[in-house]
Amino acid sequence: MAIKEQHNLYAALRAAFPEDLDATAVQTVGGATTGLHYSWRDLERASAMMANLLDSLKLPPGSRIAVQVEKSVEALILYLAVLRSGHVFLPLNTAYQSGEIEYFVGNAEPAVVVCSPHNFGWVSKIAFKAGTQHVFTLGDDRTGTLLDRAAHHRDRHAVAQSDADQLAVIIYTSGTTGRSKGAMLTHGNMLSNARVLQRYWGWRADDVLIHALPIFHVHGLFVAIHGALINGSPMRWLNKFDPRLVIEQMPQATVFMGVPTLYTRMLADPLLTQAQASHMRLFVSGSAPLLIETFNEWRERTGHTILERYGMSETVMLTSNPYSADERYDGQTERRGATVGFPLPGVSLRVVDEAGRPVETGEIGGIQVRGLNVFSGYWRMPEKTAEEFTTDGYFKTGDVGKVDARGYVTIVGRSKDLIISGGYNVYPAEIESALNEMPGVAESAVVGVPHPDFGEVGVAVVIARPGTEPDADALIGALKARLANFKIPKRCVVVKELPRNTMGKVQKNLLRDQFKGLFA
Repeated sequence: MAIKEQHNLYAALRAAFPEDLDATAVQTVGGATTGLHYSWRDLERASAMMANLLDSLKLPPGSRIAVQVEKSVEALILYLAVLRSGHVFLPLNTAYQSGEIEYFVGNAEPAVVVCSPHNFGWVSKIAFKAGTQHVFTLGDDRTGTLLDRAAHHRDRHAVAQSDADQLAVIIYTSGTTGRSKGAMLTHGNMLSNARVLQRYWGWRADDVLIHALPIFHVHGLFVAIHGALINGSPMRWLNKFDPRLVIEQMPQATVFMGVPTLYTRMLADPLLTQAQASHMRLFVSGSAPLLIETFNEWRERTGHTILERYGMSETVMLTSNPYSADERYDGQTERRGATVGFPLPGVSLRVVDEAGRPVETGEIGGIQVRGLNVFSGYWRMPEKTAEEFTTDGYFKTGDVGKVDARGYVTIVGRSKDLIISGGYNVYPAEIESALNEMPGVAESAVVGVPHPDFGEVGVAVVIARPGTEPDADALIGALKARLANFKIPKRCVVVKELPRNTMGKVQKNLLRDQFKGLFA
């Protein structure tokens, strides 16, 4: 009888642990638990105890385990335990409130909910009302009923047998517009992507990752954690991002992954110098567009060029600027600002017009992708899933972009952000790029709002650089010298800050709501 091949993601991560299981796998930095060392053996034993706890609950195979807790190493161990027990991990943003949690719990119907101790009162009511049988707590200070219960279980556990197409994670889209959808990612989706990134980003035996991202999101949970574990690399672990603490860790680390906001905050700290960053090998940015000013200033201050990449909840990573020479693109090694690089090995990417026909090189269109990393569909939304895939198996990302003659991909915006003004297509990213280069402008966002004559027009919302007071009318006048008239926003507004979600993405739906009555 043939032995069934094991595709469980945890089994692959565990196989990459170093020979010395007593070496440090995670060292905590900052906060109440600073200075703790977790060995590779600790990760193995603690995740086994949690997995045995889950097994003791006699859950149906593939049960959803919903988790809304503050970042901690124990939360990471819980994730590993869910994988190795063969259940489905459901990470939930810590900013979600009762109405949102009620939707997610009702939609996913988890068998187990794990929440922060201080939220137990209201979360447990929602969970029990929805039919959830088990609610545990887990604090970021190594407390909670989950740890209390797991302590009574054995520290050895046989990893559940999993197929490559078996569901491992449901991750709900950020929900900047409309109801969130649960993207279903399999063990095969995530393992294939982790292995590709390990090779493409040149992970080395001596790498050390500074982990300062949230772990309810693709970037922090899958890209960063999988990257370190699949390489057997230790992590310097911050429960919360602190620019000074991250910079202080650089002489003992080699890799950092962050969203653009983290880079701008570190640039504001005088401790960030080329000498301080000299031991680092790689800085990766994603989850939101990186301003070219940030890209350039980081290179000037540190001597390092940020590697920008592109991914989604539905696909994990899709493209990346090159780490080293990319043979598929004539040996290109340049990390180009304002681009997200090339399609990763195994990813097929195309740009199409509204009829689904491929566009010419350099032309703007909808981005579609196919590959082993692309999700299997949306949870309990078969019609929506069918809508989002083409007949030949490509996923319609909803992103608008272009591919230049050298193969570099540039994201222009989301299709839902497209402004159709007087019959012309207007791409906000093009206008934002022009505004961001103007004196006094720190950042901008352009949204479409209803207009009685044109149907829809653009409104530019601008943040001023510290110590400056840009004139809104002057900015519009400057745009007229650079862009076609139909692209020019009808109004410019200077504000103190832009609304963002927890990953730093500007919530344009809130801006559209705020300014929708300007021309009524």
